[in-house]
Amino acid sequence: MGQIILRLDRVMADRKISLNELSEKVGVSNVNLSKMKNGKISAIRFSTLEAICEALDCQPGDILEYRKD
Repeated sequence: MGQIILRLDRVMADRKISLNELSEKVGVSNVNLSKMKNGKISAIRFSTLEAICEALDCQPGDILEYRKD
């Protein structure tokens, strides 16, 4: 079975945006964004994903990657 990998850290680096700045734009705590950035979550709300994509000017596929085993 494959797995979903979060690439938030890569997109943030490409956009040169800090965790604090993204947190302010998205309205999600630094702690929760840090967990997303480090792949320590098992679910994400569509509303949160939409806000992140809006703030980073990206598509969900830029942040989420499916990897087959």
